[in-house]
Amino acid sequence: MSSILTNNSAMSALSTLRNINSNLNNTQDRISSGLKVSSGKDNAAYFAISETMKGDSGMTKAVNESLTLTKNSVATARLGAEQFADLATEFRDKVAFAQENKGGLGEIEADLKRLVADMGAIMSQSTFNGDDLVNAGKKNAAGAAATPLTLTVLGAQDQASTSSKAADREIITGISRNTAGTLQTTKITVAPVDLNKQLEIFSAITTDFETRASQTTDAVTTDGFNDGEQYLAAVLSLADTATKATVDAATSLGQSEKSIERQQEFLTKLSDNLDSGVGAMVDANMEEEAARLQALQVQQQLASQSLSIANQAPQNILSLFR
Repeated sequence: MSSILTNNSAMSALSTLRNINSNLNNTQDRISSGLKVSSGKDNAAYFAISETMKGDSGMTKAVNESLTLTKNSVATARLGAEQFADLATEFRDKVAFAQENKGGLGEIEADLKRLVADMGAIMSQSTFNGDDLVNAGKKNAAGAAATPLTLTVLGAQDQASTSSKAADREIITGISRNTAGTLQTTKITVAPVDLNKQLEIFSAITTDFETRASQTTDAVTTDGFNDGEQYLAAVLSLADTATKATVDAATSLGQSEKSIERQQEFLTKLSDNLDSGVGAMVDANMEEEAARLQALQVQQQLASQSLSIANQAPQNILSLFR
């Protein structure tokens, strides 16, 4: 039945055109933004999950950047400790040389004092942005120990020292969520070292080194040594123990640095994986969207023609009255 009041064909064509235009607008939005889920109305579940994952990825990257600062501090301390250990080895070798070279004790003492000064300078420079992992803050400006040791037999045995290293540090290496969605952190421990303690010992050895090493009396001195040979044997043992301690310190810092590097490598991969997961949920497939856009543009043209034809139908009724 034809009617001049109701055009069902036009209404159907118009409804089809509206749907096509809506789909076309959505496709153009996805192409322009690159996202198939840009808000909660597109896909509430995917949007909520993706926003949480974006936040987790951001926190992971922030932790990674923070670890870079810590790694730089540890690397600087490790570099200083290694150089300190090299000088400590040279110090020990000179003390060993003095065992049978009684004629040049004055020159050896001067060399030992120069090595102690160099150790102090290196220790002072082994901090990064004020972060002291080698206990450099306990050293005085002259490069010697802040509180010199009194070298005795007891001191040679137990390395008694007033210096003490800082407490171990807990470094955050990651942030994750448990099954309840609550944030929790993972940590590793970085142990500062005490190069100042070894510097005190090396400094104590240089004090009156020539005088003590050249003692010939059999009487027990105030230091507790019977003669120069006993003194030299004691300080050699002490220097050897202190040297081993500096090597252990450098090794410990190196292990901490490597541990941080491993954590950073994992965090980089983790953040990449999170970003990839977010992309899989919300990113638009541009090949599909391009093909869909062309198809919808053709459909839009056909729907417009269909609507035009439907709108011309009432005109045909006029021919019935001619």
